[in-house]
Amino acid sequence: MGITGMIYIVTMVFSLIVLILSSSTVGYDYFQFTQQYQPAVCRSNPTPCKDPTDKLFTVHGLWPSNFNGPHPANCTNATVNSHRIKNIQAQLKIIWPNVLDRTNHLGFWNKQWIKHGSCGNPPIMNDTHYFQTVINMYITQKQNVSEILSRAKIEPLGIQRPLVDIEKAIRNSINKKKPRFKCQNNGGVTELVEISLCSDRSLTQFRDCPHPFPPGSPYLCPADIQY
Repeated sequence: MGITGMIYIVTMVFSLIVLILSSSTVGYDYFQFTQQYQPAVCRSNPTPCKDPTDKLFTVHGLWPSNFNGPHPANCTNATVNSHRIKNIQAQLKIIWPNVLDRTNHLGFWNKQWIKHGSCGNPPIMNDTHYFQTVINMYITQKQNVSEILSRAKIEPLGIQRPLVDIEKAIRNSINKKKPRFKCQNNGGVTELVEISLCSDRSLTQFRDCPHPFPPGSPYLCPADIQY
């Protein structure tokens, strides 16, 4: 076999390896659907939010996650094309705003897609499907945390209340499964910042959220929190 033939074989083998690696799916065990409470997020952020907040939990992201080891991240560098999501942008601005900078919603969505959504295949097929899936979960499937709490007569009054009451309300809406809470001390008051609802890797069944924040973590929620 001549040198030309050897080069051809090596090139073909290399191309096959690249194709196999690029087509493989990233491993993960479950999904976290994380929603953030706008006023608490702004009070926790070192840079003040540019616009007034709503007293709502809105989407932070849908994240493929692992029980052990690091979560998958940055499975693509392909940015979101605003034209592809033109028909759903109005809904996204309501349920998934960039709370820190409302002049740049697309930048926030793009970051969430590249870092998290791109790693969720299957069942997430592409960027448009990622955003439409979140809309369905928040609206059609009634996983809107603010509405869940409102139905249980728990309104955002900025008062101290037992965390167990909030957990009970959420469990009653997600087949008794355990959510994940993130709190933060803002000016001497511990506020509820985020709530995550967890589902299996096919996004068809709720499951208990693993890995609560350990004792001593600055994000651990005490027995009573402000909401």
